[in-house]
Amino acid sequence: MEIICKKLLAAAAISSALSLTCAYAQVPKPGENPTPGFNNKIPDKILTPDKIETRIGTLNFVDGVPTVETSQKVYDHLDFLRGVEVFLNFIPAASVEAIRLGNAELGAVKSNQGIIFDQLLDSSPLLLTGNTDTVYCLVTLDLKADGPTVVEVPPGTGPGTVDDAFFRFVVDMGAPGPDRGQGGKYLIVPSSYKGELPKDKKDGGDYFIAHSPSNVNLLVLRGFLVDGKPDAASKLFREGLKVYSLSKASNPPKMEFFNASKVPYNTVHANNFEFFQEVDHVIQNEPMELFDPELRGIAASIGIRKGQKFAPDARMKATLTESVAVANATARSIGFRNRDPRSAIYPNSQWKSGFVGSDYRWMDIDGVSGRNHDARTNFFYLATVNTPAMAAKIIGRGSQYAMTYVDAAGNPFDGAKTYKVNIPKNVPAQDFWSVVLYDPQTRSELQTSQPFPSKNNKRDKMAVNADGSVDLYFSPKAPAGKEANWIASVPGKSWFTIFRLYGPLEPWFDKTWRPGEIEEVK
Repeated sequence: MEIICKKLLAAAAISSALSLTCAYAQVPKPGENPTPGFNNKIPDKILTPDKIETRIGTLNFVDGVPTVETSQKVYDHLDFLRGVEVFLNFIPAASVEAIRLGNAELGAVKSNQGIIFDQLLDSSPLLLTGNTDTVYCLVTLDLKADGPTVVEVPPGTGPGTVDDAFFRFVVDMGAPGPDRGQGGKYLIVPSSYKGELPKDKKDGGDYFIAHSPSNVNLLVLRGFLVDGKPDAASKLFREGLKVYSLSKASNPPKMEFFNASKVPYNTVHANNFEFFQEVDHVIQNEPMELFDPELRGIAASIGIRKGQKFAPDARMKATLTESVAVANATARSIGFRNRDPRSAIYPNSQWKSGFVGSDYRWMDIDGVSGRNHDARTNFFYLATVNTPAMAAKIIGRGSQYAMTYVDAAGNPFDGAKTYKVNIPKNVPAQDFWSVVLYDPQTRSELQTSQPFPSKNNKRDKMAVNADGSVDLYFSPKAPAGKEANWIASVPGKSWFTIFRLYGPLEPWFDKTWRPGEIEEVK
C-alpha cells in the first residue's frame, strides 16, 4: 500500500509540474492575452485575416491559405500588373520597332536605304513630336546582317544621333558629335563583335568608333534650313551620306533615299494588344543581353520569352488587353499631367521639361535614387531620339525644349477657341527658335488646313511688336490682321505645343529669359 501511495504521489507531482509548465508558457505579458489558437501573443502585423476588402474585391483565406477563388483573382491581377509594367518599361523598344516598320513600309529595309524629308516633315507622316524646322534623314542600321557598319556624315550636318533598339544613346554625330560638324567616318560596332577593328580617330585612325549592344540601331540626322529652305540640307544628305558594312568599304553599295514628305505613313507604336507583339519581335531579334534580367523577367511573366512563341490564351489576352489600356492611360497621365514638381521649368508655369531630372539615362539625382521610370516614360511616350545634347547644358550647340499641354489656367486646349502666347525679344537661340502644334492622340503634328502647324523665326516672316517681342495666335481662323503670326487649330480637337531652341544660349539655362504662358483670348 505504501509503495502504491508513493507511486500515486510521484505521478501527481509530475502532473502538477507539467501543468505548471504549460500554465507558465501560456501566461501572456502584462496586459496581453494569448492570440486565439496560439500559446503566445502573436503580432497582429504578421497575421492575415480570413476576409479582406481590397480594390480588386474581397479576398478570402482559410487560416492564411487563400481560397481557390482568391488565388485566381490575385493571379489575374498580377498578370494585369505585369502587363502594365511591360508597357511602361518597353515603350522605348516598341517605339524604335515602330520606326523600323515605318521605314520598311516606304522601302528602306537595308542600311544603305534611308528615309529623307526633302520638303520637311509635314503633318501627313505620324512621327512622335517631330519638328517642321530641320530636314530629317532616318536610317535603320542592321548590325546583325552587316556587322560593324560605317556611317559617313558630310560636313555641315546638324545634330545627329545613333540610338540602340532600346532607344539608348550610342553616339552623337554632326554638330554635337566628335566631328563637330566637320564631317567624318563613324564605325558602329556590335558589342558581340570579336574581330579586328581599325584604329579609332583618337588613336590616329580614320573612324570615330562606337559600340552598340543591339542589332537594330536608329540613325537620325538633321540638316538646317538655308535661307528658310530645305533644299541645301536635302542635297547634303543625298550626296554626302554613306552607310555600309565595314566589310564592303572597298566597294560600298550605292545609297537609296525615299522621300517621306507629304506621305501618310506611321512610325508610332501601338497602344493596344499589338504593343506586346511589337515588343516580342524586338526580344526575338535582339541579343538576350540587350535587356537586363529584371526587364526580361517582367516580359517573360506575361509570356514574352526569347526563343519561344508569344501565344497567350484567351484569358491572358483579355487581361493584357485591359492592362495595355490602363498602361496607356498611365503613360498619358505621366506625359500630359506630370506630377513631378521638377517637370515645371518655371514657378507657376505650364511649360514643362521633356527631360525631367536632366539626365538622358534617366538616372535620378546622379543615380542616388536609381532610374526614374516616370521620367523615361514621360519622354518616350511623347518623343524620339535620345542624346545628351538634348538634356545637358551645351551653350550654342544641341537643342532645348519646353512643352505645354494646357493653357495658363490649366485647361486642355480647345481647338475651337483662340489662344495667344508672347515670345519676348532676344530669344536665346543661336540657330533658330520655333513653335509646333501636335495632336494629343498621335503625339504627331496636328493635321490642319496648314501643312506645317508651326512658326519658325528663320523660315517664317512674322509681325514683330514695338518692344521686339512676337505674339503667336492659335485658332481655327486667323484673327484679323494676325495672319502672319497664326497657327491653325481644329474645332473638336485638342492640341499641345513644343517651343524649341537650337543652339540655346545662357539666358535660357539661367532662366533670365522665358516664353509667356499661353492664354485664352476671350
